[in-house]
Amino acid sequence: MNRTIARLTFCLFLSMPFLGISQKPSILLTTPKRLELVKKQYQQGDPKANAWIKALQHDADKTLDDPLGSVMLKSQTPPSGSKHDYMSLAPYFWPNPNTPNGLPYVRKDGERNPEIKSISDHRYIDNMADAVNNLSLAYYFTGNEAYAQHAATVLRHWFLDSATYMHPNLNFAQAVKGENDGRGIGLIETTCLIQVVNVAGLLSNSPSWSPADQRGLEQWFDQFLHWMLTSKNGMDEHNAKNNHGIWYDAQITAFSLFLHKEATLKPYLQTTLQRIAVQMEPDGRQPLELERTTALGYSTMCLEAWFTTATLAERMGIDFWQYSTADGRSLKKCLDWLLPFALGDKPWPYQQIHDYSPKKLYTLLLQASQHYHNETYYQAAQRIKPKVKEVIAEVYYDK
Repeated sequence: MNRTIARLTFCLFLSMPFLGISQKPSILLTTPKRLELVKKQYQQGDPKANAWIKALQHDADKTLDDPLGSVMLKSQTPPSGSKHDYMSLAPYFWPNPNTPNGLPYVRKDGERNPEIKSISDHRYIDNMADAVNNLSLAYYFTGNEAYAQHAATVLRHWFLDSATYMHPNLNFAQAVKGENDGRGIGLIETTCLIQVVNVAGLLSNSPSWSPADQRGLEQWFDQFLHWMLTSKNGMDEHNAKNNHGIWYDAQITAFSLFLHKEATLKPYLQTTLQRIAVQMEPDGRQPLELERTTALGYSTMCLEAWFTTATLAERMGIDFWQYSTADGRSLKKCLDWLLPFALGDKPWPYQQIHDYSPKKLYTLLLQASQHYHNETYYQAAQRIKPKVKEVIAEVYYDK
C-alpha cells in the first residue's frame, strides 16, 4: 500500500465518531515493564535508580513555581485574528537586503534569525512539554501528588481551559514574511507533543486528573491528528522527503497510539518503512541531511526521528530496528556510518557551521545498545555522556 492510500484510509477512519478509551497504556517510549523495574529498584534503594529519581525530582521541583505559558501571551496576533492559534516564524529566514521593505525574507540555512524570539509560542510549547514530562515521571516514581497536581494544571492550561488553550492546528507555524502565513515545515515544532502523550497515562491514578480531563485531552489530540492528516500544511509535511517527513510520521504514530487508533496505524507504519529507501543510502549516509549547513546535527536529528518511530512501532509489533531494504539500507547502517564522525574519530567531510553536540546521539546509542545487544554502542555512549544528566534517557534505556 503506498503512503497516499494509507493516508486516505486514515482520514476516512478519522471521520468516524471518536470514543475515548480509559485503559491507556502507561508509557509509549519505553515499556511498562521497564518503568516497573526502575521503580522497584528505587524503592529497594538501588544507587543508580535512586540517582535517576532524585534527578527527576530536581527537574520536576524546578517547574512547580514556574509561570504557566500560553499561546495567549504572544505580543502578535495571527492572521486568523485569534491568539489561540499557534504562531511562529521560520528560523532561517532574514530580511531581504535587496528590497526597501526587506520582503520577501530570504533563506540562510543554519543561521537563526533572532527575530523568531519575538513570538513566544514555540518556547512555551517546549517548556510545557518538558514540565509535563518531568512532573508525570516524578509522580509515577514517588507518588507525590504535588507533581501530578501541577502536571494536570499545566495540561489543562495549554489544552483545555477556554481562556488559554491552543487551537489544534499549526496553520501559522514557521511563516516566511512576504511569502506565506505558515508552512507545513512548522509541524517540526510539535514533535515535543510526543512527550506529552508518552507520559499522560502516568496520571491516570491521580485524583488531580479526572476522566473528564482525560477525555478533553484525547479530544484535543483527535482534532489535531485530523488536522495533520487533512490540512494543506499537514499534507505538505507528509510529503517531505527529509527529516520532516519521518518526524511527521513519528507524531502520527504517537498520537494514534494515544488515541487507540491501531486499526489504521499498522498499515500506515508499513508505508513509513518506504521512507528508508528515500532517506538513506546503502552505506548509511542520509543525503538530504548532508545538504544542510549543519549536516552532522541534521543527520543525528533525522536518525532520532527514526529511532523514536521505531520505538513507537514496537507497540504495533512492527520491527523497524531490523528492517533492511534489498540493497541494505537500514537504521543500523545509518548509525554505524554516523558514529565515528560524531565521536570525533574521523573528520567530518560535510558542512557543520555550528558546534556539534552529541547529546542526542547519547540517547540513540543507549537505545541501539538495547535493541542490537551490542556493548560497543553502550561504551560509545559512555564516551560522550553529557555532563548534564540525561536522566529520562537513562531511566528508559540504560542498563
